[in-house]
Amino acid sequence: MTTPRAAAAHIKNGMTVGFSGFTVIGYPKVLPAELARRAEEGEELGITVITGGNVGDQLDGVLARSGVMKRRYGFQGNRDLRALANADRIQYVDTHVSHGPYLIKNGYLGKIDVAVIEVAAIRADGSLVLPFSVGIDDTLVKYADKLILEVNEAIPLEVEGMHDILTLERAPHTQAIEIFKPDDRVGSPYLACDPDKVAAVILTNCEDTNQDLPAPTPDMEAIASHIVKFLQSEVAAGRLPNPLPPMQSGVGGVANAVLSALARSELEHLSVYTEVMQDAVVELIDAGKVACASGTALTISPSARERFYAHIDDYKGKIILRPQELSNAPEVIRRLSIIAMNTAIEVDLAGNVNSTHIGEGAVMNGIGGSGDYARNSGIAIFSTASTAKDGAISCIVPHVAHVDHTEHDTEIIVTEQGLADLRGLTAYERAHVLIENCAHPKFRPGLREYVEQAYAQSKAKHGIIRL
Repeated sequence: MTTPRAAAAHIKNGMTVGFSGFTVIGYPKVLPAELARRAEEGEELGITVITGGNVGDQLDGVLARSGVMKRRYGFQGNRDLRALANADRIQYVDTHVSHGPYLIKNGYLGKIDVAVIEVAAIRADGSLVLPFSVGIDDTLVKYADKLILEVNEAIPLEVEGMHDILTLERAPHTQAIEIFKPDDRVGSPYLACDPDKVAAVILTNCEDTNQDLPAPTPDMEAIASHIVKFLQSEVAAGRLPNPLPPMQSGVGGVANAVLSALARSELEHLSVYTEVMQDAVVELIDAGKVACASGTALTISPSARERFYAHIDDYKGKIILRPQELSNAPEVIRRLSIIAMNTAIEVDLAGNVNSTHIGEGAVMNGIGGSGDYARNSGIAIFSTASTAKDGAISCIVPHVAHVDHTEHDTEIIVTEQGLADLRGLTAYERAHVLIENCAHPKFRPGLREYVEQAYAQSKAKHGIIRL
């Protein structure tokens, strides 16, 4: 064991440093403050930061505000980091979640000098018991030159056994992922670690800082209701089997509301193969609706954490935590015919989705795993409120400012107004159902007029032109 200051001394100016963590779970909470202190005391210290996903303010916020973070790879959700990225003071590169390990293994992001990994425990053989997230931890541990481990005593040791760790070989020698149903296990409960690479071990006792999910709004409840009714109708029509294929759900209040609605529905024997598991996944397990849920992170809100910890042994056989290159593997998503449910910022009349940018140049968070799931899923569902800015602007627009998911990757669009099934439709047919089913009534006349003018002014009638 050593002090945070001594451990941080292994990180030098210009290095590339990988950090554990995913959706504000399982990230280092002590060492980043030491790096910030050095910079604030006048040391020239700038690093490239790589994570698997969104991490807490003690990492992203501290390193961004102190000027230590110069470049950032991986999904982020920090307000200060976002502002600095949009001001061109931090170089932020957004990538699909499934691509992160591939980029690291093949050296496209450069050499990983140091990886800082939070763990629940270090076993006698040197292997690691990970916390409630995996992300790119396995890739970082294997490919980084040095390792710094933060052993967090706040993590219940009962997490041991929840993990299924398999690190894929570097392309083109990548092996098949033999997951045929969500509860299949293909790896080890522990992460193998070369003891010779461990430069420092820090003892901590810090809770994760994820926030309670917001109470569902009427709009969220309406979106959830539309999705549940759609799934029920697909089963009734014979287009979906009963039980349903495994479900994936993004993060946030809408995603949680959808899964909560499924817990109250008549649908039974559900399963989850997703990126992030939130409170509603536990709710589905408690309701007897889900026998197994698989993801790369389990993000339990603080208000539900104590109860979850008290009954953690009841969930150990039903929750599996995997590396993100397994949770987001296109191979597995396609094989399982996942029902993918993700959120959008705006949707255009052809069905293109913007899920990352406000306006033409300001990034919000990142694409995360939505692209991994949407393109490879059995059904790709995107939801958004019909309006933003207290109803001042429409989220159904003629053309999105930034395209993350093309019309070829979107099938079902849902707002509180209704649901648009875009499967098998042309651009103008899509525009019609999106306007009539999803757009807010006060914006429908303007959108209809746009479509009419675009059709009249275009020589070719296959796509909707910009006016």
